Amino acid sequence: MITLSGINRVYRSEDIETTALCSIDLEVQAGEFVAIMGPSGCGKSTLLNVLGTLDRPSSGSYHFEGENLTDRKEAALARHRRAHLGFVFQSFNLIDDLTIEENTALGLRYRRIEAKAGRERVAEAMDRVGISHRARHYPHQLSGGQQQRAAIARAIVGTPKLLLADEPTGNLDTENGLQVMEILAGLNAEGATIIMVTHSPSHADYAKRQVGMLDGRIVQSVRRVLQEV
Repeated sequence: MITLSGINRVYRSEDIETTALCSIDLEVQAGEFVAIMGPSGCGKSTLLNVLGTLDRPSSGSYHFEGENLTDRKEAALARHRRAHLGFVFQSFNLIDDLTIEENTALGLRYRRIEAKAGRERVAEAMDRVGISHRARHYPHQLSGGQQQRAAIARAIVGTPKLLLADEPTGNLDTENGLQVMEILAGLNAEGATIIMVTHSPSHADYAKRQVGMLDGRIVQSVRRVLQEV
């Protein structure tokens, strides 16, 4: 599904040059669950932003299902994000004056889906993450764990080919963090491709592959061995 080749990301100002990503080569197959790990400032979130076409590499190439996205114009990248990607952020990013149902529906806003089908998909997404009973509530009326479930519902309602999660449990307590990871693992078991940035080794264990980063480079890639019972 994804092939990154020789990806570099350099930020420049008048007085300083900072290399956030250096010579990144990465392949992700459809249906994988990949956890990206490493210390703060190692480039994890920058890599996720490049994968989500929210940031452009300074050099190298990014192919998604065989299509080269590297030199696409912003309008084309925006269409790509709407059609193929779902995002889950650490800070939830829900809109305060919209209900949970309305926040979830934002994931369909630009997909030209008929109203009836859209309502059915919103209901299915909320039910999938166990938030249907909060459909008419507003974000401030929900716990952190419930807000993150709503954010996941918004991300998956459009059935994206790739789900990108940036520290999805970072603002949650242990119990809610585990619930969110169970949801992500369940989505992956159903065929969703997921790439997740995390600081938590226990949450990374939910992934099928762990990619370690240090100083803007990939230093390790380990596949989890599943044992049959």
